[in-house]
Amino acid sequence: MSHLIAPSVLSADFANIQRDVEMINNSQADWFHVDIMDGMFVPNISFGFPVVKAIKKHAKKPLDVHLMIVDPDRYLQQFRDAGADVLTVHLEACPHLHRTLQAIKGLGMKAGVAINPHTSASLLTDIIADVDLVCVMSVNPGFGGQKFIDNTYQKISMLTEMIRVFKSDAFIEIDGGVDMNNYKKLLDTGANVLVAGNTVFSSPNPMDTIAALKKV
Repeated sequence: MSHLIAPSVLSADFANIQRDVEMINNSQADWFHVDIMDGMFVPNISFGFPVVKAIKKHAKKPLDVHLMIVDPDRYLQQFRDAGADVLTVHLEACPHLHRTLQAIKGLGMKAGVAINPHTSASLLTDIIADVDLVCVMSVNPGFGGQKFIDNTYQKISMLTEMIRVFKSDAFIEIDGGVDMNNYKKLLDTGANVLVAGNTVFSSPNPMDTIAALKKV
């Protein structure tokens, strides 16, 4: 399977959001990565349903929505209605994770689970066969442009083995600090979805950068 690139619209120019959405539409990117932050689970606030709906209106590719919020169960239906195709919740925010994942699937979305840098991938053993995607946070969630945490490679290796053993079809998505210096090693280790925000949107030519990230 060819790996997927999911530019993070958190790094887009919000004064020109339609322009940046169209750029992603016309690029080799596969998904839009949309970070939702509530100022409680993470120390930042991003945006809510109206912005997701606005992106969906113009997007020609799936919306990969990452909820960095407390008690995400309250809003699963609203994010589906806003246009989420993949909906990812944090293990750390879900006391009844299996039930939450089943609810996401029941709404017709692909279900993802994210883990923070301090959270061991081993905690996903009992759930790995039930998820469509594992999002490994390779920076502390909340802000773009942070330095990549090297322990991420070990987590990818562990997840790759878990997926093999439990015959899971889950994607391994890496979110944070993905750049031109580490993306090939991430893919070689077992990742197959790369979220790229600052690397894409701070580039002189974002479409060329996305094309470069698609190359193996």
